[in-house]
Amino acid sequence: MIEEARIKKNLETFAFPRLSGTVFELKAFDKLTQELENLNLNYEVQGFTFSSFYSRIYPKIAFSSISIISLLLYLNIHMMIFLPLIIALFSILITSVILTRKPEKIQFIKKLNSQNVIVKIKAKSDEIKNNDRIALFISHIDSKGQRFKIKIRIRIIKLWIYSSLVLFIIITFKNFILIGFEIIFYISGVFPLILNIIASILMLLNITDNTSEGAIDNASGITCNLELLNYYNLPENRLTNYNMWFLFTGAEECGTMGIRFFYNNLENFDPIQSLIFNFESITNHLYIFPAVKGKLAKEIDYLLLHNKRNLPISHYRTERVLGTHSDGVFLGNKGFQGFEFGEVAAYDYMHTPNDTIDKIDTNVLKKLCQVITDALKEHDLKFFK
Repeated sequence: MIEEARIKKNLETFAFPRLSGTVFELKAFDKLTQELENLNLNYEVQGFTFSSFYSRIYPKIAFSSISIISLLLYLNIHMMIFLPLIIALFSILITSVILTRKPEKIQFIKKLNSQNVIVKIKAKSDEIKNNDRIALFISHIDSKGQRFKIKIRIRIIKLWIYSSLVLFIIITFKNFILIGFEIIFYISGVFPLILNIIASILMLLNITDNTSEGAIDNASGITCNLELLNYYNLPENRLTNYNMWFLFTGAEECGTMGIRFFYNNLENFDPIQSLIFNFESITNHLYIFPAVKGKLAKEIDYLLLHNKRNLPISHYRTERVLGTHSDGVFLGNKGFQGFEFGEVAAYDYMHTPNDTIDKIDTNVLKKLCQVITDALKEHDLKFFK
């Protein structure tokens, strides 16, 4: 049975600040593993080290470097003096971009520790081998606070992008195309230059801290994952054609490091025959994003949208909101098919001290778990006939 009382209890248990790589995240890990032990479940722990460079330092280097280069090219005075600085900034920028192609490999600045937790439940059918066909349920353990909430950060990034594009056009015309009309472009470039510098300064001021309780992001996801784990722990509820994996990732809020480590160590996993369900920041309404891919996912998608629990679910759009990352998006980009459940309105609260339990409708969480179990049961019975 899916129980709302247990959902409320687990929300209260995990709604506290738990910044990745700190003792607070470790406290959440301890509470999680204690819950698994209470259910007499075996679990696997994947410990890993990571650097905060990719998530917290690299964006500031990238945005501020490009802004300074734009400023120098705009001024275009004594270029022989500025040229070494421009070359140095380009070198730092290019080196950072190369390093962040594989951010999980970065092991400098400050190294931190985190861990994933995996529970594996076998299908009813003995014909389904360990990695043949998997329903993978995901939620991340950690939380974070930031000086600016997500909606403000998105606007800052958009301001920086648009002002950079305008500056690029102005600098190109001023320095290379309409030489001799520099004064016109100096004047027209002042406003976008000021906006670009302001956006860069705001990005530098946006620090990461441990002030958010992370009830929405992502105690709501942990709770859904645990509730489904409680349900499928009973042999009579298990699926016939899917093994079920329940993954709780660490350091998601620091560059999706947990899911990267999980993916890099994944062997013989068939994304065409398997499904992922990522629970990411749920409040009172439900959206599915990113886009559903693959034959299996489309079958489940229909059952979710046309559920019998009177739970409205809709697609947000095919792309994730600018400047955000998640475990589901990462795996989707790697060719996995499935779903991410979340709520866009939650961006008003996520990563702030206002991310609290009172923003969450536990009945929605309960119905979501019921809808998923209904859909998987029907899919399991019909799709493999």
